[in-house]
Amino acid sequence: MRALCASFAVLAGLALPAHAHVTLETQQAVAGTYYKAVLRVGHGCEGTPMHTIRVQIPDGVVAVKPMPKPGWQLSTKTGKLAQPISDGHGGQITEGVREITWSGGKLLDEHYDEFVFRGRLPDKPNTTLYIPVVQECEKGVHRWIEIPAEGKKADDYKEPAPAVRILPKP
Repeated sequence: MRALCASFAVLAGLALPAHAHVTLETQQAVAGTYYKAVLRVGHGCEGTPMHTIRVQIPDGVVAVKPMPKPGWQLSTKTGKLAQPISDGHGGQITEGVREITWSGGKLLDEHYDEFVFRGRLPDKPNTTLYIPVVQECEKGVHRWIEIPAEGKKADDYKEPAPAVRILPKP
């Protein structure tokens, strides 16, 4: 019985870092397809509630639409894309949503919540797309913006950006 309890304690300790980050529910998607990004937020900051979450939309992601959330104000910032992208109908997309902000709500430190948007992924198979997120609380800020350097992984960083692996088209 002691060995079983010790095993659970070790497993629980290994699972804790995953809950301390903002993560994506689905961490793989096919290149060039529409992707529903469900950002999972597992806590506030320093024991205090979160009141704002800002999401930077990576270059190459277009047709972004955030999901409104009851109790939260939703705003977006638009801007020019780094490179025009085909709209799939003979035209080009030259600007779009570059940042999404949900604010004015309250996510208590002991609660969990999700924030959702969708967008079309770039047609770049076998790459990883990082989605920087800033989480603001009554006390403190978490900047989930660290992008792993070559040869490193997200677990090597204190505040890694959520990531989605882009797969080849079937």
